[in-house]
Amino acid sequence: MEKLLISGGKPLKGEVRISGAKNSVLPILAASLLSDEEVIIGNVPHLQDVTTTISLLTEMGATLSIDEKMKVSINSSSMKSFYAPYEMVKTMRASILVLGPLLAHFGIAKVSLPGGCAIGSRPVNLHIEGLKAMGANIKVEDGYIIAKAKRLKGAKISLPIATVTGTENLMMAATLASGKTVIKNAAKEPEIIDLANCLRLMGASIEGDGTSDITIIGVKKLSGCNYDVLPDRIETATFLVAAAITKGNLTLTHTRPDTIKVIINKLRKAGAQILIKNDSINIEVKSQLNAVNIITNPYPDFPTDMQAQFIALNSISKGKSKVVESVFENRFMHVQELVRMGADIEINGNTAIIKGVKGLTGAPVMATDLRASASLILAGLVAKGETIVDRIYHIDRGYECIEEKLTKIGASIKRLPQ
Repeated sequence: MEKLLISGGKPLKGEVRISGAKNSVLPILAASLLSDEEVIIGNVPHLQDVTTTISLLTEMGATLSIDEKMKVSINSSSMKSFYAPYEMVKTMRASILVLGPLLAHFGIAKVSLPGGCAIGSRPVNLHIEGLKAMGANIKVEDGYIIAKAKRLKGAKISLPIATVTGTENLMMAATLASGKTVIKNAAKEPEIIDLANCLRLMGASIEGDGTSDITIIGVKKLSGCNYDVLPDRIETATFLVAAAITKGNLTLTHTRPDTIKVIINKLRKAGAQILIKNDSINIEVKSQLNAVNIITNPYPDFPTDMQAQFIALNSISKGKSKVVESVFENRFMHVQELVRMGADIEINGNTAIIKGVKGLTGAPVMATDLRASASLILAGLVAKGETIVDRIYHIDRGYECIEEKLTKIGASIKRLPQ
């Protein structure tokens, strides 16, 4: 199993180009199943989850090509299978996103219950109940969701929680349903808007994306399109924290500052100097920052996907802080690894209480999920001595060329072979 070896203590300086958003490209790849025409997707990040999704679409019979700039062309008119096997999707919860498009376009789907990071229960029953409300016949057998529908019908769907993938799946399914679908308590994330923008370019009728009520008027068919994916706000925020934790000076380009206002505000409150200009962000930190309190909640509040990185930052900041995890019930597994590096953190239920220490010390640590991986790399960048991060296959699921990007801005980090 590959590992990352980090020698800490070097401030990061320079420029980083931000990649396309993982959480946008996966649903947009799935959306290509809604059309018989070619869908071309640009700004695609080179990630393990993207590779898995592309393999899945190819396995089902879609015609697919990728150019040297990672622009992906997909045509699903050649589809011959509507089956997403467990072996293909066990590592990735986003695989559930093919369910709605397959059912809406082809009237049939057999999709394995998904796998992915072990960060708490993320039930797919909301996807299933929503599709049933639209007239689908669905049963779950032997770990598979088996769904059929002649043509889905518009419905009013009230989600008990604002699920991102649930909103995306139902929105995609509704584009080809007969009549009007209203999704109440919809997720508001920028990636929802990105998917809606792509679907509109394909001919879908969607209003209200980015709010809690999304209305979709179904159409008979969707066309192809050429669409560039949104920049990744979590990668952007992670590199901002990397600059902050190492007292560096970074400029992040090809990003969308408007999607991470809450992160920028927290870093400024901590004492970072941040300058925003169009699609770039400059951050400079000259002295130890102040710890900041955090409560994670769905967008536009503080994202759960940045909780681990800020715990790493708070662990060496001045003062005492509280981080409350309100989204997932099992997302503090990185804390015990940070404690091994000298952090002073206590867990009380869904709250981490952090007392800032003068410094961290390198140690062998193990990543438990994607964002935990990022927090351990951040800790390693500032720790005295060497840190070895194990189980880094998690990081490859969500950060494009992480060690190459960090090396270019002054980090001492290299991948150790298996």
